[in-house]
Amino acid sequence: MSLKVGVVGGGQLARMMIAPAVELGAHIRVLAEAEGMSASLAASAVGDYRDAETVLAFARDVDVITFDHEHVPQDVLAALVDAGVSVHPGPHALGVAQDKLVMRARMEELGMPQPDWAAVTGRDELQAFLDDHGGRAVVKTPRGGYDGKGVRVVSAATEADDWFTTLAEDGNGGALLVEELVDFSRELAQQVARRPSGQMAVYPVVETVQRGGVCAEVIAPAPRAGERLAEVAASIGTAVAEGLGVTGMLAVELFETTDERLLINELAMRPHNSGHWSQDGAVTSQFEQHLRAVLDLPLGDTSPRAPWSMMVNILGGPAEASLESRFASVMDEHPAAKVHTYGKAPRPGRKVGHINVSGSDLDDVAYQARAAASHFED
Repeated sequence: MSLKVGVVGGGQLARMMIAPAVELGAHIRVLAEAEGMSASLAASAVGDYRDAETVLAFARDVDVITFDHEHVPQDVLAALVDAGVSVHPGPHALGVAQDKLVMRARMEELGMPQPDWAAVTGRDELQAFLDDHGGRAVVKTPRGGYDGKGVRVVSAATEADDWFTTLAEDGNGGALLVEELVDFSRELAQQVARRPSGQMAVYPVVETVQRGGVCAEVIAPAPRAGERLAEVAASIGTAVAEGLGVTGMLAVELFETTDERLLINELAMRPHNSGHWSQDGAVTSQFEQHLRAVLDLPLGDTSPRAPWSMMVNILGGPAEASLESRFASVMDEHPAAKVHTYGKAPRPGRKVGHINVSGSDLDDVAYQARAAASHFED
């Protein structure tokens, strides 16, 4: 009997798990938040992932539950576990990804390298941190921020007054996260897969390029990443996966500092934008690997298929026509480019797809990927 995987969340990550699930002989079911979402091809239910009864009803017909995002509330996750459902990653691991203050505290407990940080509940505490860190810092909302949302660089404590006001109006207390403004030379990402039985597989460390707080490009492996840097990045990734008991894919976003240290920026416990290159550039894609991991199947080879791979996100897309209307020109001019779209309506800045190109010459790979992606611009 084929195994049934339930994915909570109907976004593009769930969509990209459909094909590898079919190839593995697994049935994939999706609980989508609304009709017509990216993963609608596999959506067997539509409902609120914040409602325990809805998620429990969905889980009754699958062998394992995993996630398209980290936002499922802890009480819903606890209800699944109490009902005997196999949940990967589990509630304790997901709790670290759901709250940046919890994440910073857990990384500190594990002895992981990270920026100086503090939880601040008001203007005075924030100003004290600024005074101790050169007058500038990064302030983050602990929950819900992504792609640059919920993040500010501030040079005065008053610049976070509206967020403190929101915390007070919520009536639940709480704090903001403030971090030192890291002097970094570039951003990297390290992906690791881990099975419930403990087996782990490590992908090459990659370089990520951000524009406007959104990941725009990924180069695999990271250029100028010597053996020592690769070893340190891999050791950080495996230590976090093991220390938190992560099951499935883990992405550790890293700063490489100007004095050649690696510091943890953020975590994602699911397939991640930094791993999209692996769909075409690795022996085992992150989407197949995630399914293998949550089903506790032997993990696949993470070796690159070519010396270089590059992923370029399609941000926005054409306003006057569908993305699909541009496919023919891309295929004609860039036959090595692999186009992946998410079934989303284009709008400015929205991730609606990505391009992957692999090859032996990085300059050519980068040119082909960027030129192919440019076909989808207005």
